[in-house]
Amino acid sequence: MSAATSLRISRRRRGVDVGFGAVCSLGMGVALVALVAVVADVVSDSLPVLGPAFLTGLPSRVPADAGIGPALVGSLWLLVVTALLSLPLATGAALWLEEYAPDRWTTRVIEGNVHHLAHVPSVVYGVLGLTLFVRTISLGRSVLAGALTLTIFVLPILILSAQEALRGVPDELRDAARSVGATRWQVVRRQVLPVAFPDILAAALLALARVVGETAPLLLVGTLGFVAFAPTAPTDALTALPIQIFDWVRRPQPEFQALAAGAIVVLFGIIVALQLLATLVRAVGRRREGWL
Repeated sequence: MSAATSLRISRRRRGVDVGFGAVCSLGMGVALVALVAVVADVVSDSLPVLGPAFLTGLPSRVPADAGIGPALVGSLWLLVVTALLSLPLATGAALWLEEYAPDRWTTRVIEGNVHHLAHVPSVVYGVLGLTLFVRTISLGRSVLAGALTLTIFVLPILILSAQEALRGVPDELRDAARSVGATRWQVVRRQVLPVAFPDILAAALLALARVVGETAPLLLVGTLGFVAFAPTAPTDALTALPIQIFDWVRRPQPEFQALAAGAIVVLFGIIVALQLLATLVRAVGRRREGWL
């Protein structure tokens, strides 16, 4: 190949590379502009209603008196109960798959099913929750029924994330612990889990940020659109922010549209806060690894 031909090919490749980068940048720019426009429109619509009275008020058919107090408390209840149920189960399942399970076809079948379940639409888990928790176990339209439904929805995602965090722990750390006589459980408890836990917790926070905005499972479980009190126990009936938003956007009055915009801003704030907390947890964990 001559030098001139080689130069032309090199220039063509650089041109393709620059063009592809420009297309990607344009696509990202369009998406960002659209996102900013949507967020700005929702925030501008929500400004007349945002305030302490809106955050603590009870739902009402009179827009001037309506608030998201029970829905906000219900969403926080769902977050806490779902986290308490899903995080230990997912961490334990991931530890078994990565540290204890033998390399057999049965283990590979289980891992394959976990991968498949992580991509099942949330509405399917809503049907399962309705059948199992609401009707079979008779939990009714309670916090516990909604949290259990969201737990089975998020559990495969958390298991996969925890597995990736455990795989990120260097094998040299395990070998060093075994070389001084540590048992498998001691290696897991004192070496592997402390290193991987920040990434596991960060992944759990990101998964919970997704859970807090889920509407379809809660609708199928039968979460109420109008609850005049905030739940105080896992067996209480509840509503949640996505359900409250869904109820308000169906109403034709512009006052309810403003209320829905305010609830969307609050929900968006919770999601952003969880994502920032996940970033902080991961950064602190990485810094701790550097100190070690």
